Amino acid sequence: MARRSDHSREELQRLIVLEGHKHMAEVGFARFSAREVAKRIGYSVGTIYNVFGNYDRLILAINTRTFALWAAFLRDRLDDIAGDRIRALVEGYFNYAASNANLWMAIYDHRLPPDEPMPVADGEQRAELTEIVVSEIARVLPATCRDQAPRLARSLIATVHGHCAFALNGSFALMGEQEPVAIALDRVREALGITNPGPTSLQQDPTSS
Repeated sequence: MARRSDHSREELQRLIVLEGHKHMAEVGFARFSAREVAKRIGYSVGTIYNVFGNYDRLILAINTRTFALWAAFLRDRLDDIAGDRIRALVEGYFNYAASNANLWMAIYDHRLPPDEPMPVADGEQRAELTEIVVSEIARVLPATCRDQAPRLARSLIATVHGHCAFALNGSFALMGEQEPVAIALDRVREALGITNPGPTSLQQDPTSS
């Protein structure tokens, strides 16, 4: 079993976030346990709070790692796309959420206390995901209105997120909707004025099985 002297503070921070991320993926936010993470890495729970300050900062760090992996996932997906990049972006949003449901939902289940601001480094890391969307939206907008891309991106992220959440929590299934990815993509295309995206075909809905 590891002892405190075995790792520097920076090494401990990385170790805790990595193991905490694995634990969150397994059990979700409601069943997440800092004590379980401490047990897995061979340290006391007091060590975890000494490194991160409190429980909220620990969850924040774990969720920020999810954002980083999500952004990397979308970049890799877009790197392989020569055609309909908006389709790839929407599908990628759904695919990552469906494949990492506990991690994805933990981002939105956790809230920092009102008097605790988001650390700058975490905010910058999380903003990378939005920047990917802004960049892709700007690509399809006329040059005269590309300055509207950031505002439009935020709105479309909310639209796709809502569809994704309804798909994962079963709400769409209760309403009889079988193609949540397709209808989310339709709403995005409508907002962007895309009427002829090309001959590519929609991938199988990742939320259906």
